[in-house]
Amino acid sequence: MRRVRFHAYGGPEVLRVEEAETPVAGPGELLVRTEAIGVTLPCVRRTHGDGNGGGDPLPAVPGGEIAGTVVAVGSEVTGFAVGDRVTSLTFKGSYAELALAPAFLADRIPDDASAVEAVALVRSGQVALAALSTAAPRDGESVLITGAASATGHLAVQLAKLQGVPRVVAAVSSAAKAEFLYGLGADEVVTYDQDSWGEPADIVLDGVGGELLPRALAAVAEGGRLIFFNSGGGTVPAYELLAGSKTVTGLTMRRFITVHRERYEQHRAQLWELAGAGQLRAAVHAELPLEEAAKAHEIIEARANLGKVVLRP
Repeated sequence: MRRVRFHAYGGPEVLRVEEAETPVAGPGELLVRTEAIGVTLPCVRRTHGDGNGGGDPLPAVPGGEIAGTVVAVGSEVTGFAVGDRVTSLTFKGSYAELALAPAFLADRIPDDASAVEAVALVRSGQVALAALSTAAPRDGESVLITGAASATGHLAVQLAKLQGVPRVVAAVSSAAKAEFLYGLGADEVVTYDQDSWGEPADIVLDGVGGELLPRALAAVAEGGRLIFFNSGGGTVPAYELLAGSKTVTGLTMRRFITVHRERYEQHRAQLWELAGAGQLRAAVHAELPLEEAAKAHEIIEARANLGKVVLRP
């Protein structure tokens, strides 16, 4: 089978297509022939040797989410069979024609949904819903979302409006993304380089981090809260927390799934229901062949995407 692997940390240029042996499904695992592979900012950052927990041990196969058809089922797996169409988080190793997925994270793809739609909707939608449910917006509270045109951000904008948030502010890298975000329901669009992001928001969902984190915290209203779910790190100005009585909550999907399993399952059903009803749209910026994984990373690094970037084996 073909896979993409990197042997040194660096930019998109370190990605190489290789031939490899077919992996074997172990206990609790599914072997999936991939039809669509999601490209995420955390995966891109980890090829640079950074991100949550640092870089992957070298050499490594990047990736964190797939959709495709089950071709083998490991021991201790129930509820899935060869031939099932599934989408799943994988956390690593998914840039390949065949990839292993933990069965407990897998979800059947509805008959009327494509693999691309599934991989664009499920993980990013789960992150967006987890961030919103952690923030728990109350009546009348406003929400600001950084990285709002990203795979997760553009779904978070829509989901916040569907939850009745009266003011949703989309923060992005370029004003060229404004039309896209207004079309999804954003009430305001601001760019990172603006001196002010407008009236502070009760809740900020930060999917960017790094140097932007202090700006994101400054955009939180007094007594408000910031949900920090990015892989870029950053430094929180302690005085900003103290003076504004603000709170910061970190969010990782691995822990969210472990601690809030029932909520994760509810979110999964909710995402398919909203998508099926036409209320939630997962935008796909680009579909690229596996051989163009480097180009996919270039798009993410340039912050050029409007929605999801997907690899097709």
